[in-house]
Amino acid sequence: MDASRPLHTIQFNPAGAFMHKISVRPRVTSRGCLTDVAVRQAKRRFSTLSSHPFHSAVLLLVLVSAATLSQAAETPPFAALLQQAQTRAPQLLEESANVRAARADVHQAGAWLNPTLNAAAENLGAPAAGGVSQRQDTYTVTQVFEIGGKRSARIEAEQRKSTAAGARERHARLAFATQLALAYATAEAMQQRKEVADAESARADDDLRAARALVKAGREAELRVAQARASAAAAQASVQSAAADATEALERLSALVGATEPFTHIDHPFLATVVAAPPLAGWTPERSSALASAAAEREAFTAQIRVEQKKGMPDLGISIGMRRFAWSSDKAATFGMSASIPLFDRNQAGVEAAKERATGAAMRVEAARMEALASHRSAVAQVQASDKRLQAAEQGQDAASDAYRLGRVGYDAGKTALAELLAIRRALSEATALAIEARVARVRALATLSMAEGRNVFGETP
Repeated sequence: MDASRPLHTIQFNPAGAFMHKISVRPRVTSRGCLTDVAVRQAKRRFSTLSSHPFHSAVLLLVLVSAATLSQAAETPPFAALLQQAQTRAPQLLEESANVRAARADVHQAGAWLNPTLNAAAENLGAPAAGGVSQRQDTYTVTQVFEIGGKRSARIEAEQRKSTAAGARERHARLAFATQLALAYATAEAMQQRKEVADAESARADDDLRAARALVKAGREAELRVAQARASAAAAQASVQSAAADATEALERLSALVGATEPFTHIDHPFLATVVAAPPLAGWTPERSSALASAAAEREAFTAQIRVEQKKGMPDLGISIGMRRFAWSSDKAATFGMSASIPLFDRNQAGVEAAKERATGAAMRVEAARMEALASHRSAVAQVQASDKRLQAAEQGQDAASDAYRLGRVGYDAGKTALAELLAIRRALSEATALAIEARVARVRALATLSMAEGRNVFGETP
């Protein structure tokens, strides 16, 4: 266990009535043992606080409230968070809405054209013949029929668009899964960096106390205290910066999944539990979700060519009605036919535009194919390299930890200079940061492999 980490931090501030702060942080002595002075002091203060009945009641209320807030801000494991995000992440809800809209367009494409009701009055104000009005009222209903396969072409085009929308949604869900993995890993990495900064600050405080003791004993110059004080101040500044970075990463994670309350802490490890999924055997570019989406788009543009070609064909209108004669009140049936004449607009430019769009879509398919091949080869290499990098970084972290432990022993014994100890401590922090970055790089490489192969390598199918 890392002895530099704080075990407990309890604050009591009930409505400003009183405030007690108990900070229990074990310190490392010159011999590497944990001091229990702070623990005993915390216990005495806690017993004094709990002895008063009012204080005990307020303490219970504060502890219950803190437990409730902790549960509300708890971040679920990655797999559970990904499952929850399927129904509340804004990006995924947008794609689901687009798919539903495309399906509605398919139903709308199959609808028949509405009939038209016409009413006409003729011979208004005409001279009467023999004192009888010559007015005629005609009522007709006209139904326009699309001929030449217009309706079937339109339905097919909308079906292809719906298929393309589904392919885009699958690609978006896979991209979201990889994006969530990176956001989750980044948040956990920022949290670990905050813990490293806290440990570094604790070690800097220990070095400052040791320097003061050595100066007081006459074994070091006063300059060493100034150096240790500057190092402690820099370590505290790093703590504040790391805390801000961790908060930002958690806020971005909360916004990504559409959480109602922002997360405040990663409670389930992800970086250390990700299992490297081996590349698929016999993988082909057609497995890529990006290529599948591009191919579906090409089919949709190809189907649109037929729609544009059919637009130049005339529509046939059938009219059936009734005519009423004012002079005799007699009625007669009417029948008519109409058709548009493609004289000026044959939609030739529209057909040409549709063909060019289909050509562009075909080129995007080929580009996506080559990109999928290159991405897959690169992703496989990145995964292998990230595993080796992580192994080397963890070995370097262990070596730096041992070096700092030996350096502290040597400094306390007066055999190691303070400047050398500070350099060793910085090397430990840098080695720890490199190990954290190596874990994030490994997740990033797995995310690239996931997108290249068209599957979620993190264990859950989006």
